[in-house]
Amino acid sequence: MSATARSPRILITGFGPFPGAPVNPTQALVRKLATLRRPAFADVTRIAHIFDVTYATVDRDLPELIARHRPDALLMFGLAARTPYIRIETRARNAVSMLWPDAGHTTVRRACIVPGANAQNFGPHTARLFRAALATGADVRSSRDAGRYLCNYLSWRGIEATRAQSGPRLAAFVHVPLLAQDTTSHCMTSDELTDTGEAILLEMIRLTRVKLRDPARNPGCETVETTPPTIL
Repeated sequence: MSATARSPRILITGFGPFPGAPVNPTQALVRKLATLRRPAFADVTRIAHIFDVTYATVDRDLPELIARHRPDALLMFGLAARTPYIRIETRARNAVSMLWPDAGHTTVRRACIVPGANAQNFGPHTARLFRAALATGADVRSSRDAGRYLCNYLSWRGIEATRAQSGPRLAAFVHVPLLAQDTTSHCMTSDELTDTGEAILLEMIRLTRVKLRDPARNPGCETVETTPPTIL
C-alpha cells in the first residue's frame, strides 16, 4: 500500500438538452458539484464537462477528457425524464435504440454497441453510492437498466475506460429526474438534487482515495460503516 497516495481527480459529467427535454438539470448540477466550496473538496481536482447528446460527441470527448485530465474516477449524470426519483445505475446494457435519433439527428444502424458482448457492470462500489444518496432522505433506487439512449451509451464507454491502463479506476452513472418548477410541485427540487449529488460525489471521492492508496483493493467490498456519510 502506498503511504503517499496523491490527491484524487474526479471527472463529473452531464448532458445538454435533447429532443423532448429542452432543459436538462444535469447541466446545472454538474457545475454546482464542480464549484462547491467544502473542506472535503480542498485537495480534490474536479473537472466538469457537459456532453452534447450525440454518439459522436461521446466517442470524441470522453477519450480526449481522459487523456487531458487523467481522472481517477468518472461520475456521470443523465436525465431520466419519466422517472420521478434518482437512479444509481449498476450496469450498462449492450443496447442502442434504432428508433430515437440523437440531438444531431443521427440514428444508429444496429441495436447493440459491441456485437456479441454481454452487459457490463460498474462494480460493487455502486452499492456504496446508493447508501450515500439514500442517507440524504431522497427517493433513490438502484437500477439495472440504463435504457438504450445516450446515458446507457456513455455508461458503456465509461466502463470500458476503467479497463484501460491509463483510464479512471472507478466509474458510475446516476440518472436524475425532472425538477420542480414551482413550490406546489411534488417533484424533487434543485436544492434536494444538489444535496444528493454532493453526497454521491463525497462517497465517490472517498472510494477513490481507497483505490489510490491500494490499487488492488476493491473499495466496494470493504466493511460497511454504521454511520451514514456526512454532507459538509
